[in-house]
Amino acid sequence: MKEHEKKFPYFLKKSLAGAKKELPEATRQEKKLPEGVRREKELPEGARRAGRILTDLLFPPRCPVCDRPVKPFGRDICSECEGMLVRIREPRCLKCGKQLRDEGAEYCYDCGHRRHVYDRGAALYTYACIRQTIYRFKYKGRREYASFLGRALAENLGSLIRSWHPDALVPIPLHRERERERGYNQAELLAGELGKRLGIPVRSGYLARVKNTRPQKELEGAARQNNLKKAFKIVQDDVKLNTIVIIDDIYTTGSTIDAAALECRKAGVQRVFFIALAIGKGL
Repeated sequence: MKEHEKKFPYFLKKSLAGAKKELPEATRQEKKLPEGVRREKELPEGARRAGRILTDLLFPPRCPVCDRPVKPFGRDICSECEGMLVRIREPRCLKCGKQLRDEGAEYCYDCGHRRHVYDRGAALYTYACIRQTIYRFKYKGRREYASFLGRALAENLGSLIRSWHPDALVPIPLHRERERERGYNQAELLAGELGKRLGIPVRSGYLARVKNTRPQKELEGAARQNNLKKAFKIVQDDVKLNTIVIIDDIYTTGSTIDAAALECRKAGVQRVFFIALAIGKGL
């Protein structure tokens, strides 16, 4: 064992040792690969596992709730923090999935007074309990949150999603300028994790945001709908989809989902559902 490897924890030494045994001769010999090149998909599972462990030790993932390094090591959320997240429960609005106060009601106030373009949707958490998590996920570079959030969506809403028999998951796109500033699209990260766990294709390039709109949180009522007129466009018109699930982080009034669903219906999509990470309260 090399001198610098003696400082590693026992479990990491074991993983590294296993990885070395699994590495083919061409991979172990530096001179047979271009300098600095390591393709993860070309490495055996033992090497990839050791790499992930080492990365987590050097750059520990943050808990989506408290934003501290996750405890215990190896999880995607702190054990004591997971119970702080409040899931949407019955009774729910039969259209958008908001939790209702009146057990005898079928629809929330919004859905009872407005016709939506989409067929049906659901969300996992109340917005109040996860507001700070979503803020850091979107604006503070906490991409690692997607691992837990995608897993939570799959475990809690996976059966519902499968019952819709979707051809693809379609994340709500960001305008290219906003995505360049942020570095990623949080809805795309969620869709990627969800699609991987449920075995459903993700069509990130199917829909584009061609209008750099104002943030919806800055607007009210009709201004939200006007803000999104002609905001989306189908850019993969050679892809024929019959049923899709739109993925977004927050559902408020449904204006964003409706605007995206309208463009998808124009392209021939027959059934449009949505899944959101969080949703507000229904009346």
